[in-house]
Amino acid sequence: MRVISGLYKRRRFDVPHSFKARPTTDFAKENLFNVLSNNYFDFEDGVTALDLFSGTGSISIELVSRGCDQVVSVEKDPQHYAFITKVMNEVKTDKCQTLRGDVFKYIDRCNKKFDFIFADPPYALKELESIPDLIFKNNLLKDGGLFVLEHGKDNDFTKHPNFVEQRHYGSVNFSFFKEVEP
Repeated sequence: MRVISGLYKRRRFDVPHSFKARPTTDFAKENLFNVLSNNYFDFEDGVTALDLFSGTGSISIELVSRGCDQVVSVEKDPQHYAFITKVMNEVKTDKCQTLRGDVFKYIDRCNKKFDFIFADPPYALKELESIPDLIFKNNLLKDGGLFVLEHGKDNDFTKHPNFVEQRHYGSVNFSFFKEVEP
């Protein structure tokens, strides 16, 4: 796993081969962050972020590296959670709060709002289609905030009322969502 840009640019972390997670490819991650930086955020401008289904923590460390004020990383698997915690300890950051738990329970109980939310659930997760609705139902985005969902080619969110755009890089698809103006 490689950090693309920012404070920890080019830093590599060896992900154990035993991991079940499918990390976002470097190619897709680099393109996603180019879109985010050019069109949506200056991450050094007090941005708060939520990384759901964090897996290896690749997105969380990228967000911290690029200057996010606060990142909350939620991962259920104990090995993955331990790895993310280890990475954050290695870089000696206090900008990332790593939580071990179920994403759906976290979404239901969360009373914070974020500028940016990223979710990379397993592509075969049966509840995947419900995630955008849950984010907006629970009002987790700040005004002007953005939610990005990584998913496979079989999911289509273009008819969702909060859908903004879709980007695809190889087999990786990102759907972008924002709060609709009344």
